[in-house]
Amino acid sequence: MAEHRSMQRAALLDAARSLLSEGGTEALTFPALAERTGLARSSVYEYFRSRAAVVEELCAVDFPVWAAEVAAAMGAADGAEAKVEAYVRRQLALVGDRRHRAVVAISASELDAGAREKIRAAHGELVAMIGEALEEMGHAEPRLAAMLLQGVVDAAVRRIELGAAEDPAAITEAAVSMALRGVRG
Repeated sequence: MAEHRSMQRAALLDAARSLLSEGGTEALTFPALAERTGLARSSVYEYFRSRAAVVEELCAVDFPVWAAEVAAAMGAADGAEAKVEAYVRRQLALVGDRRHRAVVAISASELDAGAREKIRAAHGELVAMIGEALEEMGHAEPRLAAMLLQGVVDAAVRRIELGAAEDPAAITEAAVSMALRGVRG
């Protein structure tokens, strides 16, 4: 029985990833989850109390995998500047990944305070990854610099997600340039 519930929960999460990837948060509904998994709508409520709970669970499952990929890219880089570049590039390379789409789909208005705090803490771990490289580069305030750097990454993610006029590769190059050289081209 426990194995069956675990498989059903995994199927619901996979369906949620697909729905978020295909249509954003508006597409993530309990009727759609039920249809994708073959469960009765009432059964979906046995696993999750709300849409926010589904998104929170996705973040809890997917964010560590995503963060590990960013950490691995940074670990393979040689030198502080290369680590910053890897940090930016890997996050932007993950934009099309269904796991990433689920993380990006979160909006503060859909989540309760506890869920927002968990996600903020996970995001803080991602930002902390880059602090050491920024310190190595001589930043007097590496935590602040890391948060601002993540702001550049987040803005680039939004441009890519919106299907901006610019090519995703051009957005990535601009974000890397901004991260390494500031507004000087």
